[in-house]
Amino acid sequence: MRETPVADRRKRGSAPLLVATAGAAAGFAVLNAGPGITALATVRRTLFPGLSGHGRTDHVALTFDDGPDQAATPQFLAALAERGLRATFFLLGSGVALAPHLAAEVVAAGHEVGVHTWDHAFLPARGFRSTYEDMARTRDVIADATGQVPWLFRPPYGVLTTAALAAARRLNLTPVLWESWGREWVPGSTADSVYAHLAGGLRGGATVLLHDSDCTSPVGTWRSALGALPLLADECARRELRVGPLSEHGPRWLPAAT
Repeated sequence: MRETPVADRRKRGSAPLLVATAGAAAGFAVLNAGPGITALATVRRTLFPGLSGHGRTDHVALTFDDGPDQAATPQFLAALAERGLRATFFLLGSGVALAPHLAAEVVAAGHEVGVHTWDHAFLPARGFRSTYEDMARTRDVIADATGQVPWLFRPPYGVLTTAALAAARRLNLTPVLWESWGREWVPGSTADSVYAHLAGGLRGGATVLLHDSDCTSPVGTWRSALGALPLLADECARRELRVGPLSEHGPRWLPAAT
């Protein structure tokens, strides 16, 4: 019998290994991305109300993502101060590194800050170690800039992963998404369109999401969110709903030490 050449044997022997490796990678991807189903609003609201940010029925939690932005965030801070409102800002570590003074101003104005990862990368593409290092790095840069150690976490695009949940547990971060959002990142959005989107999901106990930056959306879209803010505040006042940060929304979102 002719002996199989060494090169052929190696190729044949490596095929099962390649298949097994590919299968393991696919299995990990499915396992890691599984919690991402909570990005679906109907699933989240029905099965995971806490993750949706549903809290006290006389309260609306006001949250902002993607800052700090040197052009936008100061204007949001001014608008909130004018109304006497406090909120929770989920910050990007890269933005804090560029403008630590602005992150400090957010906290000095009485607002809370949470982790929104370093650069808004899609978490299902990351493994356990990479996810943990990203979130830990973001938490630390926020704490160093503001003096407030974050205890809340919101994933980019609202997509959670097994790795992100594991990292959040290690870092004492409570994940929270939202029930109502302005979708100001849609091209052509206006203050009225943003408010209409918000109002569609607005109710007592809701967590609402706006963006104080356009770093992940068309330039200038944050202005629509800024314009919708007083409309939202007026509607909440009309319904006798208090507006504030997540720590006032219910015990689930208090710091672990509290």
